[in-house]
Amino acid sequence: MSGGALRLEALEVRLEGFRLAPLTLAVEAGTYLVIVGPTGAGKTLILETIAGLRRPAGGQLFLDGAEITALPPERRQTGFVYQDYLLFPHLTVAENIAYGLRRRGLRRRERETRVEALAAMLGIEPLLDRRPATLSGGEAQRVALARALAVEPRLLLLDEPLSALDPATRLRLRGVLARLHDALGMTIIHVTHDFEEAFTLGDRVAVIHEGQLLQVGTPEEVFRRPNSEQVARFVGVQNLFRGRLQPLGDGYSRLHLDDISITVVGEAEGEAHLSIRPEEIVLSREPLHSSARNSFRGRITAIEDRGTLAYVAVEVPPVFTSVITHRSLEEMGLRVGEEVHIAFKASAVHLF
Repeated sequence: MSGGALRLEALEVRLEGFRLAPLTLAVEAGTYLVIVGPTGAGKTLILETIAGLRRPAGGQLFLDGAEITALPPERRQTGFVYQDYLLFPHLTVAENIAYGLRRRGLRRRERETRVEALAAMLGIEPLLDRRPATLSGGEAQRVALARALAVEPRLLLLDEPLSALDPATRLRLRGVLARLHDALGMTIIHVTHDFEEAFTLGDRVAVIHEGQLLQVGTPEEVFRRPNSEQVARFVGVQNLFRGRLQPLGDGYSRLHLDDISITVVGEAEGEAHLSIRPEEIVLSREPLHSSARNSFRGRITAIEDRGTLAYVAVEVPPVFTSVITHRSLEEMGLRVGEEVHIAFKASAVHLF
């Protein structure tokens, strides 16, 4: 089993009240691509069009260089796992996994061998004689994965496969997907609105919003260096500002906001956006003596304690958000209304 290379050329899909704009995207063989976007962005529609369940209004699809735009679903060499699994309730787990193999005419012994191998790989051997109604969410998800993999697809399409699971099961299944990808060399296209899934699983991440492809890159590029204000806001950049750049002549520039100036790497001028990840901002009760070129004093306006981490909003102005550990929050004894110092490096500032 090996992954195929997929290419979408100006793919356009129209539904009542919605249009997936002409979308061009290349997915190399063996890539784990995660498509992120809010509900209604068109993520599932992309998967269904790749699988042949939707007919595009325009454009072409290619798998390993061969056009598949007009091929029926059963000839596209894709496996599809929906978020609600869609297992056949009247069949056992083993019969569910073997369903596609029976339709393809494989002999009984071949079907049994493949089912047993997939069950062993996914750790579901004890479930083979059970019915879907007796399975937990995590077990049903593994069965759905096994059924999709049984036909040895060139593409594995996953529609929010972990969204219905509890946090502990979600974490375990995330590990299963990562191991499957590494072991089988599958090309996987996984849609989600969960940034943690995208960052931990994806080789590449594509951001979709209202039918438009906004950015494609590595998780590091997309989450730490968004290419637009829209992407920055969607991926949760909490320190996002707009100002005027002035070159300093020594490999740095200064970005002027309303009340302060921020030093950034690179000589540039004109209007620009900047973003700073909360984890890049160091917070202290005392003035910080470090190599960081940006240091300010401000007042805490909000603290959001999320268990292991705490987000602290500090108004300079403007308001900067820093993230610290819960332990650091307790050790420093921070409270709303207190004065603190923040600092961040010029290299931590992303301009676009």
